[in-house]
Amino acid sequence: MSTAATKAGADDRAQRPAASPAPASGSNGKQSGAGHEFRPDRLSRQNLAGWLYSTPFLVLFLTFMAFPIVATLLMSFTDFGLRNVTNPFDAEFVGLENYTALADDEKFVKALFNTGYFVVLGVPLTIGSGLVAAVLLNSGIERFRTFFRVGFYVPVVTAIVAVAVIWRFVLDPSEGLIAGLGTQLGFSTPDFLGSETLAMPSLIMMAVWRNMGTAMVLFLAGLQAIPTDVREAAKLDGAGAFQEFRRITVPLLRPTMLYVAVMTTIGFLNVFEEPFVMTNGGPGDSTLTVSLHMYEQGFSFFHMGSASAMAYVLFTIVLAVTLLQFRLLKDKTR
Repeated sequence: MSTAATKAGADDRAQRPAASPAPASGSNGKQSGAGHEFRPDRLSRQNLAGWLYSTPFLVLFLTFMAFPIVATLLMSFTDFGLRNVTNPFDAEFVGLENYTALADDEKFVKALFNTGYFVVLGVPLTIGSGLVAAVLLNSGIERFRTFFRVGFYVPVVTAIVAVAVIWRFVLDPSEGLIAGLGTQLGFSTPDFLGSETLAMPSLIMMAVWRNMGTAMVLFLAGLQAIPTDVREAAKLDGAGAFQEFRRITVPLLRPTMLYVAVMTTIGFLNVFEEPFVMTNGGPGDSTLTVSLHMYEQGFSFFHMGSASAMAYVLFTIVLAVTLLQFRLLKDKTR
């Protein structure tokens, strides 16, 4: 009985069709890797998510950066004024007239000279004072380093109105700090902000005090990145403090110096807050800068076409000076 049953089972298995092989791992356009299947629609969902995350930034950039830049460029070729606020498309196209008129604008020429004077004196003083402060902090007592670092950087984050109050107190010819010291020492104090000769140097001193903290922090970071074994090797070779600073510190700090020089120059070329809150361009336009003159033309007299032309002239100057600095200083950093 069992022999007949076994034979019948064998015949039944022989008559069954063979099972089809399992599909390959890459069939039907799908690949499995590490237990995951690749779906073509996953990439499109990731792209959509990326655009959604970027939308707030793009909206803000287009609204507050790209659109004003393009609008300013277009207005610089028109006579856009107060009458065109309600209907800006009524502004008349004047070509390069706004740009050529700047050459005959005595106040603009004076503002260019004042801005250059501000940059030529202010940038080296800011870089030099920031470097000296960084070197002193880097080689000073560890316990007080954080205290002095914060103290030097506080003016950077202090509101310009508060800074103006401090410096007006310092420079006041009758009741200021310098006037008080002068009275004690028996000499008279000049009117710093009321003198055409002393007003701009006073603003430069204020700007250096306000901006040296940024340079100090950057230089301090660069100093702390210099390997200690390099300094120790120099000392073993008999190098003094000055030789170490000249032969090791300065060459290794050149990339940082390039960055500080470029950023400080750009900031000083666009100087506006110091003359605006301290002197409003006076006395006798001795502290009038390009940014302040541009502000007056655009928002006091509403000559937006002329102000827009000034903005692009200033942009061209900033770009040219920045490229020149990169070319002059980049070779020295290699």
